[in-house]
Order: sequence, then structure tokens, then C-alpha cells
Amino acid sequence: MSRRPMRIIFMGTPDFAVPSLQALLKGPDELICVITQPDRPKGRGRKLVPPPVKALATEAELEVLQPDNIRSAEFHNELKSRAPDLIVVAAYGKILPSALLDIPLHGCINVHGSILPRHRGAAPIQWAIIAGDNEVGVTIMQMDKGMDTGDILLIKSITPEEDETAGSLFPKIAELGAQALMDTIDMLADGGLAMISQEPDQATLAPMLKKLDGLIDWSEPADKIERLIRGLDPWPTAYCTIDNLKLQLFLPKVIYQTPSQPPGTILRADPEGLLIATGDQSLLIREVKPEGKKRMSVASFLNGHPLSAGNRIDSLPSEHDKS
Repeated sequence: MSRRPMRIIFMGTPDFAVPSLQALLKGPDELICVITQPDRPKGRGRKLVPPPVKALATEAELEVLQPDNIRSAEFHNELKSRAPDLIVVAAYGKILPSALLDIPLHGCINVHGSILPRHRGAAPIQWAIIAGDNEVGVTIMQMDKGMDTGDILLIKSITPEEDETAGSLFPKIAELGAQALMDTIDMLADGGLAMISQEPDQATLAPMLKKLDGLIDWSEPADKIERLIRGLDPWPTAYCTIDNLKLQLFLPKVIYQTPSQPPGTILRADPEGLLIATGDQSLLIREVKPEGKKRMSVASFLNGHPLSAGNRIDSLPSEHDKS
């Protein structure tokens, strides 16, 4: 498709935003600059590490801006001086003020990792798995001053795998977002894209996840716990406590077997996994990660921590988890 190139500013920070920036780099548009969050200290040495978007932008020899304050008049004037046609936002990490939204000719558009109005917020992909959505996807949205409340420009969707985790779904949605973004910009440049208002009564929230969200309540049905474990893999992870040892849980499988023991009771512990009673049916856990150690099969874990049928699992948060 032949069209007029647009002058674009890109705002993004984590891995999710990288495919969208890569797509823009390959496209016909002019990338004026990239705006991302400041470098953050990581690891034991607390060394400053650049965000993934900065790493890619630097490699592509793009100008990178990392403002501490995106609400300042000085920053807004700097962006105005660059005369952007469009600002593209993908997981930047902060809510944009109205004054910034009004700068580009075509406003600001956002690559959001859900089918809006479902899962507005910071963790849409994780919450889509936790909720058991049969269809997941990405929405390109015209941004307004609300949190993911703007008009819908384009939606692309896929069907998740039965054993999908947040970790396996993230790159799929990120790539889908890049495709949807480029389709949207093509149509915007041609002036042929209608906007659709969101239905507020269909909206759900997808707030940022905390460690405590992963604490398992074994009185819940097995299928609900199974989705929680997959939705929180790889972070912040679902967990429980066995014999005062915190265990992060992975690779769950619902076993349609009505337990004869109370929820949280180990029904079987063998190389196949830990079969645990829940509020409805049973749940087989096939991989675990003991605190301070690597993720491992249940067979490997049982070699050093023998368990047997009848052992109970605690569901008590630690003070660290509450923070």
C-alpha cells in the first residue's frame, strides 16, 4: 500500500512493546524519537539496566528520551516542536496527561493486550488467562484521559492454547499487536478508519498483580486454581506452603475426581506429580519451585522432600508476600 509517511513518536518500555517498535522500523513512517522509562537498577549489584525498548532504539540509532516527568510543560513543548502526526504507545508504564494527548495531529494510539473493554489495566494478558477467556487479543485504541477507555480503532484476536501461560501468551499478543498497529496506521493515513465507542457495562479490570495474588485458596474449584497458576506463570507465580516451605506451583492439570479429603489435602505424591484436593475436583501439580531453588519436576522435589497422602498444605501469606 502506497501512502504518505507519518511522523511518529513511539512510547514504550518492556518486551511487550518491542515487536511494535520493530514493525515501525520496517515500515514507511518516520520515527522522530523513542520515549521510554528511565534505566532501573537490577540484580545484586543494582547496576542500571536500560529497558528493552531503549536497547532496540539505541541499536537502530534512534533518539531516545527518558523523562522523569512527562507532565511538565517543558517536556510537552519539546514534543510539540517535533510536530508529530501520531504518538504510538505500547506499555509505556504511565498514564499520559491530556496536554500530551492533544499534541499530535492524529492524537495518541495505544497497543493494549486485550479485547477491550475487557481487562482494562496493567495486566490484561494475565487476567485473560485467569478469567478463562476463550478468545484473547489486542486492541488499538485512540487514547483519552481515562484508563483504557478510549474509542476502539482495531481489534485482532486469537484462541489461546488449553495450557497457555502468561509467559507463552505474551509474545503472541505482542506480535499480534505489532500487526494490528501497522494495519491501523495504514488506515489512519488513508483517512478510512472509523472509531467505535467502548461499552462501559462490559468493562472488566486487570489491575497490576502483587505477590499475594498468587496465594492459593484450595477451597476454590480446581479449574479456577488451574487458571490462576497459568495466569501467574512466570510472575508473580502461584504458591502455597508445605511443611513451612514455600512452593511455587507450575504445570497444573485438572483431574475430574471428587476428593474424599478436605481441600488442601495431598491425595497422592509420586513422580507424576502432587494430586491435591480442592473445593471441586482435584488438581495435579507437575512442577514446583522451592524457595531459593530452581524450578523442578515434582519427582525431583520428592527425592529431597518426601511427602505422602494425607499431608496438608497451608495457605498462609508471609509478611514478605504482603509487601
